[in-house]
Amino acid sequence: MSTPHVLLGLLAAGSRHGYELKRAHDERLPRARPLAFGQVYATLGRLERDGLVAAAGQDRAAGPDRTAYALTGEGRATLDQWLSTVEPPMPYVASTLFTKVVVALLVADVDRARTYLIAQRAAHTARLRELTTVKADPAATLSDVVAADFAIAHLDADLRWLHATLDRVADWHREVHP
Repeated sequence: MSTPHVLLGLLAAGSRHGYELKRAHDERLPRARPLAFGQVYATLGRLERDGLVAAAGQDRAAGPDRTAYALTGEGRATLDQWLSTVEPPMPYVASTLFTKVVVALLVADVDRARTYLIAQRAAHTARLRELTTVKADPAATLSDVVAADFAIAHLDADLRWLHATLDRVADWHREVHP
């Protein structure tokens, strides 16, 4: 995730201070890792330094002064460029799940790899059920549903891979240890 671009996107609707940006991020990206306040303010500082946002006034609502930030023209152009750039598919397999299975097979332990795959499949299935419940919740926001759909699609792909790999563990082991 590109925190600077997300903050620029949130500012596209109008000026906000750091607390509002953090809250909007956590509401609109409900399944993403929540942003820390320090990360929001540090990112805003860099965006301001780079001319992508500018201070748009201060607010004192029952507390310390809060600086609101607004998107600049350069910030809007940067956001537009980022949004129009297609993300390339990942060129490498970068998954702890994949790596653990390969390493288990490299250390000559078919049973360990098979046991891990079965346990991981159970964990993925449980998470899939949780996300399906989120989607069925009448209080779920559209952001919740879209995030759940994204996660479900990835879990489904992982589950299909886990199933196929379970069928191939013995063959894979023989290939690694002839």
